[in-house]
Amino acid sequence: MNKLSGKDTAIAVARAMDDKKAEDVQILRMSENMAETDYFVICSCTSFPHMQSITQAVREAMEQHNVDLRQQEGRDNNHWILLDYGAVVAHIFLESERKYYNLEKLWADAERIPFQE
Repeated sequence: MNKLSGKDTAIAVARAMDDKKAEDVQILRMSENMAETDYFVICSCTSFPHMQSITQAVREAMEQHNVDLRQQEGRDNNHWILLDYGAVVAHIFLESERKYYNLEKLWADAERIPFQE
């Protein structure tokens, strides 16, 4: 049973990414913009192994908090991995893909949530 709020789940995802040296970790509050999820957590990584390391860290952190993974899109050599936790969707990009899709610009009006102390 998930005891974390959506915001606390997003912060836990962002911290797991940050612990693995993900680049430019951002939390966007999406609840005003879409019905499907409350938060996007977005990061960049430098290589496929780095992407796998970040993905594994996020999955382990969510398992520790008993937050169920609903769906994962992208594996192995994809340039973008999406982890859907319901209220929170994690987007793990190779830098070139992140620049191409530019979710922060697409959702420029979304509130940014700090995650570091």
